Amino acid sequence: MPVLVEALPDAADVVVVTLDRPERRNALDHATLQSLRDAITHAVDQRARVLVLTGAGGHFCAGADLTGVEDEGFVDLLRSVLEGLHSAPFPVVAAIEGAALGAGTQLAMSCDLRIATADASFGIPAAKLGLTVDHWTVQQLARHAGDSLARLMLLGAEVVRGDRLYASGFVHRLVDEGGVAEPALAWARELRALAPLTIAAHKVMLGVAEHVEEPPPVAVEARAAAWASADFQEGLAAFRERRTPDFRWH
Repeated sequence: MPVLVEALPDAADVVVVTLDRPERRNALDHATLQSLRDAITHAVDQRARVLVLTGAGGHFCAGADLTGVEDEGFVDLLRSVLEGLHSAPFPVVAAIEGAALGAGTQLAMSCDLRIATADASFGIPAAKLGLTVDHWTVQQLARHAGDSLARLMLLGAEVVRGDRLYASGFVHRLVDEGGVAEPALAWARELRALAPLTIAAHKVMLGVAEHVEEPPPVAVEARAAAWASADFQEGLAAFRERRTPDFRWH
């Protein structure tokens, strides 16, 4: 299975969801997203108190598996997973080490709380592929990482370390040495002791406070143009052929 779901032996209402495709640095494909969506739904149905999202093999998630990102169904499925994490009525903790790139950064951003190693790597390399992320992702990244780092990641396509994002407030707790698993689970045990109805109410109010307006037509048109462009096809081809893409105005 591409996703492992476990409850803590001493705290059955703490659910640990692990992306388990280490051979692909836990890149997301259709099957992984479907399993992840099912895991979130099950945790909500079982009245979990905390969900911890992490990755196997030393990486959180290296992004989308590029054999499927050109499929519009993939985009819709990813959107439903991000919304599921964001709207769950309990704290969702992202435990991040290694790569958290592209869709990996989106997953981390959809969680309520983030704990990461100092050398974890975050980024949105869409400009290296000729595609664009959605309006929600841009707005959330600017809100949580700050406008300056959001521009660096989106316009410069640069990778940013966990310690730099801790300084910006995007990462809430930083692990300087060792793995992230034990500190994340210790935090989850702290969170499960808090009042669940209070947490659920606060999440609803935070969601209202950070409501993202629908993108204006000019933004919708710009995103559609990028997805329909020859640059997008060139970006995918270059990735698969392990060469530098040749992008140009069309």
